[in-house]
Amino acid sequence: MKEKILAVLEQREGQIKKVSYEVLSLANRLSRQLACESEAIIIGDEISNILELNNYSSDKIIHFKNSRLNYYSSSAYSKIISDFVNEDQFSIVIFPNTAMGIDLAPRVAVKTNSAIATDCIKVELNEGNLFFTKPVYAGKSLINFRINSERKVFTIRPNIFKAEKSDAGKASIEVKEVSELDLRTKVTSYKKSEGKLDVSEADIIVSGGRGMKGPENFHLIEELAEALGAAVGASRAVVDAGWRPHREQVGQTGKTVSPTLYVACGISGAIQHLAGMSSSKYIVAINKDKDAPIFNVADYGIAGDVFEILPALTQEIKKLKS
Repeated sequence: MKEKILAVLEQREGQIKKVSYEVLSLANRLSRQLACESEAIIIGDEISNILELNNYSSDKIIHFKNSRLNYYSSSAYSKIISDFVNEDQFSIVIFPNTAMGIDLAPRVAVKTNSAIATDCIKVELNEGNLFFTKPVYAGKSLINFRINSERKVFTIRPNIFKAEKSDAGKASIEVKEVSELDLRTKVTSYKKSEGKLDVSEADIIVSGGRGMKGPENFHLIEELAEALGAAVGASRAVVDAGWRPHREQVGQTGKTVSPTLYVACGISGAIQHLAGMSSSKYIVAINKDKDAPIFNVADYGIAGDVFEILPALTQEIKKLKS
């Protein structure tokens, strides 16, 4: 089978998700390395910022459109993608490793008779073969492997692969109206945490660890985050203890983030947590243990009591902003 790449992009409420640009950029890079064609597919009704995709690709982008696709449907989405993959003979299909991507990729792999790799943090071409790297054993180890099947489906972890703008020209965006939909399953509504930023897309994150001593003290993290206009994050230990929801977990078994500023409060710096945030541009660590591993990756460190430092820091930031 001749190599041909398909990037599956994601939108929510008519807005393209940040990780879509990362998927698109990876598809562009691989198509250059393999000297093959690449296309992208996005499914939904009206997508207000679809023209932004022109900045990241010079290839064809297909928008499968139907007014009933304003909400996600695993049955409809997987059928549209699988039919398209089979008809146009794509050999490589790339998804984001998001809730939607994790749901869709296995369905598409089954429908297209493909092998699948999930949560990849590295994809490299070596002697004509694609090699993938992914974490295993809760992030304690990494494995490097290749897929032998002719057709390959894989997902990439958000905030790992750089979104690079294309200077080769603008992509052609083609709209295809979908008349028949498999709507056996459909999300009719979803509730978003009002006023709370998603850690995977936030430019500033304030995270708390076991050093916060209990969920009742996380108001200090929230107050600093509010003052900075930041998202609230948490370590795995905090989430496992039930102090914070899983959507806030930063680390190898949570979300990988790369904000401009990451403030780690009461976080010792376990290797799994560092793997999820070490690509942050600036890291500030606050910990009473001056020998905590977090200080080895921090740009700025404060060795002291978080319960004294956080209120003072929040107050000073509020003063500066006023």
